[in-house]
Amino acid sequence: MRQKKLTEKPASVGKKQAVLQHSQLISRIFVNAPFDRLQDDLLELFVENRIQPEIGLEGSCLYERSENDFESVANSLAEAGLACTLHAPFGDLSPGASDKRILEATRNKLLKAFDLIDIFKPISIVCHPGFEEIKHSSKYHEWLANSLETWQELLSIAESHQVAMMLENTYETRADQLAAILTELDSPYARFCLDTGHVLAFAGNTWQDWVDPMEPWLGQLHLHDNRGDKDRHLAIGSGIFDFAGLLSHLRSRNLKPVITLEPHREEDLWTSLDALALLEMPDPSPLTIS
Repeated sequence: MRQKKLTEKPASVGKKQAVLQHSQLISRIFVNAPFDRLQDDLLELFVENRIQPEIGLEGSCLYERSENDFESVANSLAEAGLACTLHAPFGDLSPGASDKRILEATRNKLLKAFDLIDIFKPISIVCHPGFEEIKHSSKYHEWLANSLETWQELLSIAESHQVAMMLENTYETRADQLAAILTELDSPYARFCLDTGHVLAFAGNTWQDWVDPMEPWLGQLHLHDNRGDKDRHLAIGSGIFDFAGLLSHLRSRNLKPVITLEPHREEDLWTSLDALALLEMPDPSPLTIS
């Protein structure tokens, strides 16, 4: 989430009202926060408002920030009694690459993220398998084999900490590839994260196309909206995603995934909370601390 217009009085009033009105809801969810921003200027916002972060490890923070930097933020969250999740890096990475040098660089960066599990003690760590039909379909079996080797190594780390590794849909247009990976990994700690915005913007289909085949592994949701054209990360209810239908289905099936909101503007966080308050949320996940 990128902080924006924090000093404007109307936004501040709206924030205070939302926090007071939705305190129970806030305690049941996580909200995305890039580590650099969390360390530099967002930590106070999260701690003061009891918001549990999903800490994004994108960019160069894994190379440029020190262990002390990570420990300082982790300690602040722990002292405030706030749980967290982690979001492993995905930009420029290819976990199933056929080029051995690219594959090695990808695995090394992901390992740096998984090394932080011991520091942050997250509820989960979210990763992107990164299958793209136009790039990988002609070498699918090679991609799958390389991907499995990548995720098996990382899963062993997550399992040792009893932390769920969530594989998220991004550019995949159907569930087949993620189902194949999770079937082979065959671990209660290898789960699926459904990203609602990616379903619309990249897959161009519906949540039913994903939840039905991926139900055995569904462990987390990334909630944000768009209009089916771009990955806009809009507030819930600002696009065309069927959140009411999805949440109703989860309740009917007694599914209790970890829930993360992924706004890119602070005002969209409060708007999303208002929208969620009008919907009946599933019970908190047994994976969560709150």
